[in-house]
Amino acid sequence: MGSPGFELGTDGPKRILVGVDGSDSSMRAAAYASGMARRHGSTLIVVYVVPTSALAAQSALTAGAMLATQAEIGKDIEEQVVAGMRRLGITAEFVVRYGNPYRELFDVAEQRQVEAVVIGSSTRSGRRFIGSLAGRLVRDAVWPITVVP
Repeated sequence: MGSPGFELGTDGPKRILVGVDGSDSSMRAAAYASGMARRHGSTLIVVYVVPTSALAAQSALTAGAMLATQAEIGKDIEEQVVAGMRRLGITAEFVVRYGNPYRELFDVAEQRQVEAVVIGSSTRSGRRFIGSLAGRLVRDAVWPITVVP
């Protein structure tokens, strides 16, 4: 009995999720995930979460302005991601969610049945992923997670 033939391109994740928020570490995570997707022929699911916890404490006028700013940031990130994916020839989907970044990333990963998650390390700026998001995802995840510094 001979050994089975080599299967080109059948290993690796078919759906990779990356969380972006405009921070340097999240954009490095997107670049890393893009490379993974290109090498494995995977679909890249790029998720931008507008955190709403900070909005709840604001007045209606301030919250509205913050939402508009967050939507603008999301649109800019989407344009960058789409342009980059076209250049690399990667199939990508851009998803915008509102709520808790941890919960939303986890939900999208479950709904899209991803096989790998890439995320930038946590930062301290208010519009970036807050606290220990990467740590919580690593602790609770059921998929491999790569944390990019």
